[in-house]
Amino acid sequence: MTKGLLDGVVVLDLGRVLAAPLAGQYLADMGADVLKIERPNTGDDARAYGPPFLQDTDGNNLDQSAFFLSANRNKKSVTIDYAKPAGLKILKDLIAGADVLIENFKAGALAKYGLDFASVHQINPRLVYCSISGFGQEGPLAHRPGFDGVFQAMSGLMSLIGQPDGSPGEGPLRVGVSIVDVITAYQAVIGILAALRESERTGKGQQVDVALLDSAIASLSHVAQLYLMTGEVPARQGNGSFAGAPSSTYQCAEGSIYIVGGANQHFAALCRTIDRPDLIQDKRFLSVASRIAHRQVLNEELCDEFKGRTAIEWTDLLDKAGVPAGPVNDLKEVFEDPQVRSRSMRRTVPHPKSGTLDLLGNPLNFSANPIENYAPPPELGADTERVLTERLGLSGEDIAALRQQGTI
Repeated sequence: MTKGLLDGVVVLDLGRVLAAPLAGQYLADMGADVLKIERPNTGDDARAYGPPFLQDTDGNNLDQSAFFLSANRNKKSVTIDYAKPAGLKILKDLIAGADVLIENFKAGALAKYGLDFASVHQINPRLVYCSISGFGQEGPLAHRPGFDGVFQAMSGLMSLIGQPDGSPGEGPLRVGVSIVDVITAYQAVIGILAALRESERTGKGQQVDVALLDSAIASLSHVAQLYLMTGEVPARQGNGSFAGAPSSTYQCAEGSIYIVGGANQHFAALCRTIDRPDLIQDKRFLSVASRIAHRQVLNEELCDEFKGRTAIEWTDLLDKAGVPAGPVNDLKEVFEDPQVRSRSMRRTVPHPKSGTLDLLGNPLNFSANPIENYAPPPELGADTERVLTERLGLSGEDIAALRQQGTI
């Protein structure tokens, strides 16, 4: 097995739930040694976010929900109660030898333990300290907690999702996954990697301040830029696109298909494929701008044209014509798709108690340092003794005493 790109990088993951643990998982996938620091007995809150829970071969629930499994592979679990002096000392000793620390507590919450950036910087000046929070480390709302749906709402993302006003089922909708947490995790990884390079170059660490609200707003990209240019609040487009028309879903004889035919060449090819060449010369649809202006009328012209074939049949025909299109898949169909299979986005790995475990694949593919390790997420505290022995030189007697005190 080849070495990961981050081989030798030591990460302390103090994160809970999703955004911070997912950032730690991405670093672990790339070869970093990620120590997941958890509370004794309870651990990461996400362990209990079930059902479903992973089960052993006898059908008994383990301490790993599907939610937890999604963000904690390739890590070691170390349980430390750092509210106790002995536990705090252990954690600070681990910090002294680490390269990265990730936390997602409310702004200022770790200061009472002397684990805020300013204090930790004195222990390890080269440490990259990544703080993930709802609103950031400063500002009038920095003290507030928050969860994904709150930031979908506050960022404007939710206002852009759902059927247009006046349509059946109108109103803002939440994205069905915790998308802001996921986007924030990506932002955190980018920031950590950039700060790591600077730390390696200069020996000076820094704090990487990543907020869910900021990340959600940044994800609006060209739609936010549209508003900044015009001052006009974009209206919800349903399944349509802000960038072109037609760009929408169409019901087929079986299933639905999503088509992006906004460019002139794609629109012309689409019209020929569905045997509607008349639309190409229709003055309402002659240009990208005119099609956007008449998107509703255009969709009305198109919607009945797809009912004679299945989504798969239309996908094949449109592919041959060079029109971007794809079936609207459910997750069963996603993981049965030959393309998805070829990209190894489903990984089946051995598990010491359940036999095997299916995990999502990492979407990054490196030619020289491929991501090959998919160790299952750890049971609570599974690596405490080994980490404390190997990294801090604690003896068996030391560890037994710490366990008796409830420190680990």
